Amino acid sequence: MPNFAHDGVEIAFLDEGRGEPIVLVHGFASNKEVNWVSPGWVLTLTGAGRRVIALDNRGHGASAKLYNPAAYHSSIMAEDVRALLDHLSLPRADVMGYSMGARITAYLVLAHPRRVRSAVLGGLGFHLVGEGGIGGLGPSETIARGLEAPSLADVTDATARLFRSFAEQTRSDRRALAACLRGSRQTLSRAEVSRIAVPLLVAVGTKDLIAGSPHELAALVPGAQALEIPNRDHMLAVGDKVFKAGVLEFLKLRP
Repeated sequence: MPNFAHDGVEIAFLDEGRGEPIVLVHGFASNKEVNWVSPGWVLTLTGAGRRVIALDNRGHGASAKLYNPAAYHSSIMAEDVRALLDHLSLPRADVMGYSMGARITAYLVLAHPRRVRSAVLGGLGFHLVGEGGIGGLGPSETIARGLEAPSLADVTDATARLFRSFAEQTRSDRRALAACLRGSRQTLSRAEVSRIAVPLLVAVGTKDLIAGSPHELAALVPGAQALEIPNRDHMLAVGDKVFKAGVLEFLKLRP
């Protein structure tokens, strides 16, 4: 598995297919295989003639595990993506993120708009905005403590149980995830979101209670599109066929 170092942090990634590049940024407690390979995204996008690059965010998958929350600020994680583009000598790419990865993507777009040809924010709608909640997941400390609890049986909060269970399924380093959660829950203001100046698609499941409205977020960005993924919650929307079809159409039609 290829990897590179950014500021001393080892980042693992995959790079498959040929054509115009798209970088995929996974969600919290996931990894490139769980978020993008298993649900068929890599196959779908390479089959559509795209070069697909997906990284394991710091603290996740095969990338380095860090235990200081300060190492996980969204702007720092966005720089990991920018450094991956540099490592592969890619001046520009489409970027798609899901949930936490969508927040990282938004930070990347604002910091390096010339590096992002278009952006897809999946699993994160209006809760990207500060007034929409702390990153959309609820109280981060409750979830972090759930990750650090001795066992799943010790976790009583419903959202914390959901993410503790998911972290166990993905065999994640739960201490690193707790640090990530404490350090990466930044939001953006309406004014900051309105400065996004690349073609944007916001895609959220209609049963997603975590993300916030895709329409309210898209309304803040001139020309942005919103996509509802029917009858899907935060977890099940990831590999949905409507989501995939919508992304392929967006990529085909974007300037």
